[in-house]
Amino acid sequence: MAIRKRSLAALALLAFAGCGPAGPIDNAAVCDAYAQQRSHVEVEAEGTVTRVLGTQPGVQSPHTGFLVRLKPCGVTVRVEANTDFTGVVPVRPRDDVAMRGEYEYYASGGVIHWTHRDPRGRHPGGWVTVGGKTYQ
Repeated sequence: MAIRKRSLAALALLAFAGCGPAGPIDNAAVCDAYAQQRSHVEVEAEGTVTRVLGTQPGVQSPHTGFLVRLKPCGVTVRVEANTDFTGVVPVRPRDDVAMRGEYEYYASGGVIHWTHRDPRGRHPGGWVTVGGKTYQ
């Protein structure tokens, strides 16, 4: 019986894995990808919102966006969230946010997108956390 309870607890932990930050986040993956001009890099990052870009129509669905300044490298990245999955992520300038997604390089900083789950299971799920709430 004890083994079964431990097995169920382990399954519950696995079910929620990837549903938000599990601990301290290191921005090194984004800073390194930016410095090396690399794209298609799965990252977790955190920083401070510097500007809210609002919601715009996308090719397949609307996305809400905002700019985040990362420490220690000082890179500012655009974060995009698909509102069909996350809803509008309620961020304001000076909010602290954490996110998981795919980084794409461009000279002015890059973008982190795929900050939501993939219902088809073909891409690692992402998320955005602000104010203690996770949007995915």
